[in-house]
Amino acid sequence: MQAQVSPQAWQFCWVLLRPEKVPEIQYFGASALHTKISRYWGDIPAEQYDTLKTQLFSQIARFASGSKIVLTRLCVALASLALNMMPEAWPGAVSEMVRMFQEEGGEVDGRARCLALLELLTVLPEEFQTSRLPQYRKGQVRGALGREWTAVYPLLQQLLRQPDSPPLVKARVLKCLSSWVLLDVPLNESEGLVEACFTALSDPELFDTAVEAIVNTISQPDSQRYVNTLLKLVPQVLQLQEQLRDAVQNGDMETSHGICRIAVSLGENHSRALLEQVEHWQSFLALVNMIMFCTGIPGHYPVNETTSSLTLTFWYTLQDDIMSFEAEKQAVYLQVYRPVYFQLVDVLLHKAQFPTDEEYASWSSDEKEQFRIYRVDISDTLMYVYEMLGAELLSNLYDKLGRLLTNTEPTTTWQHTEALLYGFQSIAETIDVNYSDVIPGLIGLIPRININNVQLADTVMFTIGALAEWLADHPVMLSSVLPLVLQALGNPDLSVSSVSTLKKICRECKYDLPPYANNIVAVSQEVLIKQIHKTSQCMWLMQALGFLLSALPVEEILRNLHSLITPYIQQLEKLAGETPNPSNKLAIIHILGLLSNLFTTLDITKQEEESGENAPPIKSVPPQTGPNPVVVVLQQVFALIQTVLSKWLNDSQVVEAVCAIFEKSVKTLLHDFAPMVSQLSEMLGQMYSTIPQASALDLTRQMVHIFASETNHFPPIKALFELVTSVTLTIFQQGRHAGNNQLQRTELIAHCADVPPVGQVLQEDGKLLLLAVLEAIGGQSSRSLMDQFAEVLFCLNKHCFALLTVWLKEALRSPGFPSSRVSDEQKDTFSQQVLRERVNKRRVKDIVKEFTLVCRGLHGTEYAADY
Repeated sequence: MQAQVSPQAWQFCWVLLRPEKVPEIQYFGASALHTKISRYWGDIPAEQYDTLKTQLFSQIARFASGSKIVLTRLCVALASLALNMMPEAWPGAVSEMVRMFQEEGGEVDGRARCLALLELLTVLPEEFQTSRLPQYRKGQVRGALGREWTAVYPLLQQLLRQPDSPPLVKARVLKCLSSWVLLDVPLNESEGLVEACFTALSDPELFDTAVEAIVNTISQPDSQRYVNTLLKLVPQVLQLQEQLRDAVQNGDMETSHGICRIAVSLGENHSRALLEQVEHWQSFLALVNMIMFCTGIPGHYPVNETTSSLTLTFWYTLQDDIMSFEAEKQAVYLQVYRPVYFQLVDVLLHKAQFPTDEEYASWSSDEKEQFRIYRVDISDTLMYVYEMLGAELLSNLYDKLGRLLTNTEPTTTWQHTEALLYGFQSIAETIDVNYSDVIPGLIGLIPRININNVQLADTVMFTIGALAEWLADHPVMLSSVLPLVLQALGNPDLSVSSVSTLKKICRECKYDLPPYANNIVAVSQEVLIKQIHKTSQCMWLMQALGFLLSALPVEEILRNLHSLITPYIQQLEKLAGETPNPSNKLAIIHILGLLSNLFTTLDITKQEEESGENAPPIKSVPPQTGPNPVVVVLQQVFALIQTVLSKWLNDSQVVEAVCAIFEKSVKTLLHDFAPMVSQLSEMLGQMYSTIPQASALDLTRQMVHIFASETNHFPPIKALFELVTSVTLTIFQQGRHAGNNQLQRTELIAHCADVPPVGQVLQEDGKLLLLAVLEAIGGQSSRSLMDQFAEVLFCLNKHCFALLTVWLKEALRSPGFPSSRVSDEQKDTFSQQVLRERVNKRRVKDIVKEFTLVCRGLHGTEYAADY
């Protein structure tokens, strides 16, 4: 890598390209040439441009019959040379390339010369896309390249139309066209070539490259200006329908996929332009129906087909374009396209259906996951389509589901029922369906469903969950669905759907749940004790119970809390007495997690805040008096938590789990947490001074944020803050590298102006922090940590600008610091760049990355390019 960027590369690259060298060595020589031309163009004297150009032409001609990988690299090098010389130093560059390779002579046969020229013309626009030209040059060069299309077009046209052109040459022509259209070549100027591409679709050898060329040409943003050319393309696309149907019938997925891509790219990129051509409405409607055929292509995604997913974005685009017209025009289009979208809903729900149980069992886990994502995409599309079709869509789905469930013939499969419910769920999850008159009927139909399958049961659960807000406004219907949810809680296969649905119901309907509270708590306790659910679902279940208990009177909350958490407290007491080992560590973290998730949502203060709409007088709870139930429990278990900490203080995960209990409680209770401030501050101080942990620091920040301004809590908070500050500084003083993982303490810097002790500490010891950061950037720490060090610099610059200006000047004055590889000029530039950026953190990270590469001697290498 260093050799490639060295001055000697100009000499050795030609030596490495000699005929006796093996292709791998020749490739290295060609790569070195490209690196020098593309990245170190300023090193080449202007008088050597023509010599270099001649040498490259000569090498390309020689390798035209040689190694393909070396030829491509040499073409890329010549392309880079052309881009750097255009337009002034090499006007008409492309015309000269075409002329040079068309001339007879030498030992290279015509076909090899032709392929070499096509390779060169193909890589030229690609090299432009990735070139490092300054912005103003990019505009100049793009314009020059656009003017050169007149030299490229006739050549490509001739080669495609020549009857004796070999398939390989035609394939390269198509690839070359794909490359040039990325430069926004006007669509009307490549019309003839696009027609030739459609002809090439009938040749299996050219099919893939022809598809790519057509799609790239149609997809260029600029092409929508050429409406007449687009209108000529529509019938050409429609003529592919027979080839498409044959491909589907013969199971030729590649051909059906390619034709679908062409139809979708024309529809998706130009639907508005084509919609506005009113006199051609029938041909555009035919294109829409062709895309509908692609959406509903037979077979199950992704096992029997992979095409239908390509079409979904088109339906969004078409809908957006129709709905963006003014009211009168929109009404005309809706008359035509509303029936199309109702048909689309039927097609999508058919595609969303699960295969037979036997077939599904044979799918790999990867195929099942792709199908799940595909169904999510269908769900999103249905939700979007609802914006156009409105309440009529829900009525339509409800009628179909009603007919299905009341049909006495045994022909109905569970897949039909599941798909219709999935359609309901997709819409109800994000759209407010409270006004809909079909939801009561739907809730009435749900108990009639014969749930004999896990996928169907899952969808029933998720549908109930999606209707949780509706149930809050119609609590009389809770008795119809709650038993189904509680029954599903006991089935491990329905873990995610049943727990998430219960959580939604407890959150939205908590003021209507007191009559069911005992039952919900009992079933939840049972499934928790039986360990039916995985850890994350256990946590959700605790959050659900937190919501549920929040609406009960305090004495009932305490009674339920006692029965709910006593088994866990007893288990924790037992674990606290054991010698630490990996298995009891997991059990401790699990119990602490259950408690913190319960306390996240158990919030009795919300009872008084709820509006009359959500908590009408009949549901209201008397104002609560006395300490908050969460505080009561925390005070009871505080000594036990201290015992656990004493054994596990050096384990960051256990400490994090302990801190999470208090952090979640503080966030939820805010000032109601006051009775715990003193003892928690003391415990935090002991923890942090023994073994400093980031989680303890986060909890300290939370406490300072909420309680520092309250007079009666200031003494313990102040003592904790001073202790944490003192310990943190000691870490930096003991060893500048002791704290790579402690960089979150940057949080304290933000308070240097509003919290005097922080300001004082930074005044006295901030320079020590800066020296540690600079030393790390200079090469003493892993490059992967540079973003964190950049954050420290950004924070100092934002909050302590005056101090940082002085410290940087003093620190960088030392010879050889932070690295012997950086000059005084480079250090000055770095200092000025950092001090300039007080808003853009991303820019400071880039500055630090650049400087650390210079400090490590890596700047300008390929290694650095990947950084």
